[in-house]
Amino acid sequence: MIFRIELRRSSAVWSALLALSLGVAVLVSFPQGFAGRWIQLASAGRTMLLVLVPLALAGGAWLGRREARSRVGELFATTARPRWRRVLPTAAALGVTMASAYVLMLVIGAGWVAPTARHVTVGAVGLAAAGAVSMVTAAWLGLAAGRAMPWLVTPPALAVVGVLVAGLLPDFVSVNSVLSQDRLPPAALMLSPVYVGGLDDFQTFPVRHSLVQAGWFVAVAVTGLLLYGATRPLTRGLAVLPAALGLAVTLPLLPAGAYEGAARPDPVALELVCDDAGPQVCMTRVHANLLSEVAGPVREALAVLAAKLPDAPTRAVESGHPRSFVRQGLMSDPPRYGADTLVFTAPSYGRTGGADLSGDWYLRTLLAEVWRLDCGDQPYGKEVYLAGEVAASWLVGRAVGYDPETPAAYERFLGLPAQEQRARLAAARADVVACRTDALVAVLR
Repeated sequence: MIFRIELRRSSAVWSALLALSLGVAVLVSFPQGFAGRWIQLASAGRTMLLVLVPLALAGGAWLGRREARSRVGELFATTARPRWRRVLPTAAALGVTMASAYVLMLVIGAGWVAPTARHVTVGAVGLAAAGAVSMVTAAWLGLAAGRAMPWLVTPPALAVVGVLVAGLLPDFVSVNSVLSQDRLPPAALMLSPVYVGGLDDFQTFPVRHSLVQAGWFVAVAVTGLLLYGATRPLTRGLAVLPAALGLAVTLPLLPAGAYEGAARPDPVALELVCDDAGPQVCMTRVHANLLSEVAGPVREALAVLAAKLPDAPTRAVESGHPRSFVRQGLMSDPPRYGADTLVFTAPSYGRTGGADLSGDWYLRTLLAEVWRLDCGDQPYGKEVYLAGEVAASWLVGRAVGYDPETPAAYERFLGLPAQEQRARLAAARADVVACRTDALVAVLR
């Protein structure tokens, strides 16, 4: 009964609606970032916490100042009813509405995922669940802060602190750790629910790490609730014990490297799904929803290659091997394919969840990828890039690429006899398949 009254009369619902409105507005402004992929939706939700956690803190602080604002503290203190019976419905109403706002934001985002997604990972569920728990934590901490400091400036100040501490500070520490190249980001960064780095399509986030995070968020939430309900100095002092215990238990369980260290390759996402209605075209399972759209341009590229190159590729396979995991020793080297296989990259997603194939840019990209070395982390020099752009221009029939020297180098190459052009590029293709670049660079001579 009291819980329903709090939902109707308090600011809990309005705070949650504000968080929901802002979260949805930001999320759906870039649907191409998560369309068709559950793990990307869950990852985007954790990024949204950069905005939602500060709002939950501010909403809790606004509600926490209610007694002081209404000047009923002394009146309530004279009643025989225990304080806990008054604060629990308020905290429950705020916690439920804030967590519901986060979940509903993801449900709305799922409208861009569910119709086309072909791969579901339980890691996405763990990411979403831990994010929802963190909203309750932030709301209850805000309640405690609002009661302790019932000033008008407390909610906005708390929101600013939330942005700095929960989002920007961990991101700053993480970036500087990566740039230093001598150490991984500290595991303690996972004590913040905000992850602005994001996962790639071939990664997953183990559920065990989400459970550890959720346990930490629950411990801090209990501390916030105890501080909100405490009336004596001793009780307030003891209220920090759950957070301290949670820190002592969870910090050793968090992985080195924080979120980057926790991410793992998703072998199911890397499985190939093939279309054999013509020259075979294979894509990874996580991108299988794009296969029907991509097969046409890929087969068009194969036809162009067959007309211009001897021993041209007759099938195409998407390259989805996360090279970062190879460097970390989490996966073996990428699979090697022969000269009969064109290894290509999936196109970007559009706003509706399909492939972004506007214009002829993707065909040009596919023709350029026939000169790409899919051989691990071999370094690319300037000459290799330029030679690849000249070779791609020869296939397209006009100068394409980003290097300003490409048009002139392409014109020089066209000055060779047609048979010589064909022979040089055939040798370049054979060298690239063997993970060598000498014949490709010779295109510039």
